[in-house]
Order: sequence, then C-alpha cells, then structure tokens
Amino acid sequence: MKKKRVVVTGLGLVSCFGNDVDTFYDQLLAGKSAVKTIDLFDVSDFPTKIAAYIKDFDVGDYMHKKQARRVDPFIRYAMVAGKKALIDSKIDSTLLANLDKYRCGIVIGSGMGGMKSFSDGVETLIKQSYKRLTPFFVPFIITDMAGALLAIDLGFRGPNYSISTACATSNYCIHAAAEHIRKGETDIMLSGGSEAPISPIGLAGFVQAKALSERNDEPEKASRPWDKGRDGFVMGEGSGVLVLESLEHALKRKAKIYAEYLGGSLNCDAYHMTDPIADGTVVARCIQNAIKDAGIAKEDINYINTHATSTLVGDLCEIRAIKKAFGPHTKNIKINATKSMIGHCLGAASSIEAIATIKAIEKNKLHPTINLENPEEELADIDPIANKAIEYKITAAMSSSFGFGGHNSVVIFAPYNG
Repeated sequence: MKKKRVVVTGLGLVSCFGNDVDTFYDQLLAGKSAVKTIDLFDVSDFPTKIAAYIKDFDVGDYMHKKQARRVDPFIRYAMVAGKKALIDSKIDSTLLANLDKYRCGIVIGSGMGGMKSFSDGVETLIKQSYKRLTPFFVPFIITDMAGALLAIDLGFRGPNYSISTACATSNYCIHAAAEHIRKGETDIMLSGGSEAPISPIGLAGFVQAKALSERNDEPEKASRPWDKGRDGFVMGEGSGVLVLESLEHALKRKAKIYAEYLGGSLNCDAYHMTDPIADGTVVARCIQNAIKDAGIAKEDINYINTHATSTLVGDLCEIRAIKKAFGPHTKNIKINATKSMIGHCLGAASSIEAIATIKAIEKNKLHPTINLENPEEELADIDPIANKAIEYKITAAMSSSFGFGGHNSVVIFAPYNG
C-alpha cells in the first residue's frame, strides 16, 4: 500500500525562552543561553547548581486554573504546547467541531513523567500518612496523562498513548504518530514530548550519575557540545508539540505547511544502560535506515540538528556515526547543537529540536552552536556553525536523539515542494 504523505502544519512549545515559537527561534539565532543558577530550591549542597529552567509559568487560558494547580508541571507544559500548536495550525473551534475526532490522535511522551508529583507524594507518605496522599497521585505521575487530558479537552478519539525512551522519547513519538497518518488510519496527530525534571530529586539523580556540568561560575558557558572543555550536560525542561497532518487533509483545508515529514528510524545499541557504543555503528545504521524510509539519497541531506548533549562519550559517538553513514558527503553537511543554549530537555528534547529544525527550513537560517571555543579534532571538516548563525537553504534535514538504554532515533524533514 502506498504510504500517505505527512506534513507539519502547526508548532507549539513551552521553553526556557518563553512559549512563542518565533521568539524561541530568534533567541537561538542570536546565540543566547538560557542556562542560569537554580533559585527554585536550595542547591547549596549540590555540586551542580545550574539549569535551563522555566520560571513563573502561566497556563493562561489554555487550562482551567483549578486543574492547572493540581496537575504536574509536565502536564501543564504539554497542554499549553499542544493547544498552541493547534492554534498555530489554524484549527479553530469551528474547524475543531467539524473534524472526524476518531481520525485525530495524540502521541505525547515523557522520559520521566510527573517527577514533582511523585516526590511530593513520597514526602507526604513519609512525613504524614497515606491518608494524606492526594487521590490524583497516580494519574499525575504516569506519562500518558498529558496526552489523555489534552484529548479530553479536544475530544480527539483516535490513537492516544505515550512513549518513554529517555532522551529519544519525542522522536519516537513523532515517528509513531507519522506512521498512523502514513497508513491512512488518521488525518491529524499531535506529537511530541514534555518534561519537568528540575527538582531536588531530578537534579540529585543526574548528579549521582556523574552526568552534569559543574561549571557553576559560568552558567551560560556550561553547555558546550564538542568543545574539549565540556564536563557534562546541563538539565533543561519544557514541551514541544507538532501538528502532523496528511497532505491531502492539509491541502483540503488550505493549511500552512511548514515542512514535510519524509521518514524516520528507531533502533537500540543493546550495549549499556547509559553509554553508547563508542564507534557509532548502531547510530549509523539508524541514520541509514531513516534515509531509506524517507526515500531520498544521503546526498539530499545537508543539515543535521544533532543530539550533542555535551558529554564526553556521546558527542564523539554521534560524529563517528555521521561519518560512517554519509562518507565523503559528510563535508557538505552543516550541523549544530540546540542544547548548547537550552540545555538537555530529556524526553522533550527531540520535539523542541524538531521545531528548531523546521524553523530552520522555514527561515533559511541555522542557529549557532555556542561555547565551541576549542573543538575536538574529530569534527575535522564538519561545520558545527560555531558561535554565529548563518543563512542556509536546506534541501533535507535530519534531527537525531539518543537515550539511556541505547535508544536511537532519527527523523527527517524537508521543505514542502508540492
């Protein structure tokens, strides 16, 4: 059966640069860093005291205030990002009322789910009693609830589930959502991820895993992918949601088309809980399979929004994978690292980076990788767009994300050309 074409018609996010997609991308183009000293809780005893976090978040009119106060922050972020994506897609109340809701679905995941709700609940149990635990404890910690509550508000009755594959979560969700449209099962899918891990327990967990930067005296310079002075990643948070739509449905309603989703691939290193295979062989296979699924030649890809977290092993593993997958064409590809400015948003990272990739396609501008002062030699002739944005016309773009457990994911977008 011939697969239906899938296009992106709406973008919504909640980020450390605010909740407007254009403002978010403008900040990236300007090379701004959102990393700062944490003042949400006492970090005096922590070796890492910095993150790219969201402060004073207001759900506006996107949620009822009572519900917003109750739910975990990761749910709030997803609800706002999802509804903003629909608004951006020009799906207003009239159009919403006339959609076939059984052909509208949601795949929004989270790597860690309701961390704050879980931590608060455990504290209540230990310090008080199980009788004082909120009856909403379980619903607000499980990862599927963001998409479920969004569906309840919108009436979407198509496929609805979450995927949790650590830092690759959102790409897995985008890939899964696109497949429902490709198979003709749905017309519209909301897809992406949401994460709110900046809490004492979230910070402590990654501190003990020895994964975080401790460059506390220079927060804005702490996230430095491919730089020899990197010392770990910086935690981030937020939510990114895409409206994926069948091309025929989008054309019928005269929707604005940001880009076309061409294809993707998923696989697993099957190697180690936290470390990738250093030579990048399995990631290279994931890239090659994504290109095959997209039905294009590897030479069509001229830009990669990389995973590039600023970890010692991960950054170079990805570079090796790119070289293995693209061979001599590697020198013609531009790459950059969104995490150098917004930190690592974990389960939401790849959806937020997919939005950055799609905006790059729309604007013909690539944001810089900041803090790249002393690059690793293995970059060789690959251009990482160090420290200053460039104008660039994209033929096809790849966005990659890899998660603890060896989960690898690649998605490919391109300009829509009719």
